[in-house]
Amino acid sequence: MLTVVGNLKGGTGKSTVAFNLAVWLAHDKAGVKAFDLDPQCTLVDVGEVRVEDGYEPSFEVSTDLGELEALAKDKKNKQPIIVDMSATNMFAMEKAISLADRVLIPIQPSQADIWSTQRFLKIVNNNIDKKKTEVLGFLNRADTHIGVRETDEAEQALHMMQGIKALGIRLHQRTAYRRSFSEGLAVFELDPMGKASKEMKQLAILLD
Repeated sequence: MLTVVGNLKGGTGKSTVAFNLAVWLAHDKAGVKAFDLDPQCTLVDVGEVRVEDGYEPSFEVSTDLGELEALAKDKKNKQPIIVDMSATNMFAMEKAISLADRVLIPIQPSQADIWSTQRFLKIVNNNIDKKKTEVLGFLNRADTHIGVRETDEAEQALHMMQGIKALGIRLHQRTAYRRSFSEGLAVFELDPMGKASKEMKQLAILLD
């Protein structure tokens, strides 16, 4: 299963999601192969932190688009693949999308992010095999205060979008996600009983 995590707009938390999902998969006996096609190389950096601090399981993060293409076409490969990508490198983004079994789109609850996601979906749908590839979306960095209307409005807008399935899951704006990067640990490793851990586990299990 090749899962691409991305959106057109920066700041959606795609690298945080990609890292946590990669760690979740790495704990399975099949392991995981991760790719960072974002020139910022955030996934590469946090992977190095994890290795330097000796956390297990560790996993390799590649930036080689050719390697991704070869692995995606290798029918013998049973290892799940996670790809973090960015619109900064449009060629790599479109290639990764074309190879994907699943495109996972984190969306911040703002009107600007809804507009950006709608534009991103046009790119996605122009580059996928609609019979083969799932396109899934969820709210990320949602406000923790239930009275903030933008979160519910964004959820409604997501459910109305064409060409994407809303997962009905929300990851909230929590310190644990920022700390996850600095520590090189997934949120469910940092605080297994915490709110961020429960949210991320829900997403990971749904995608399993």
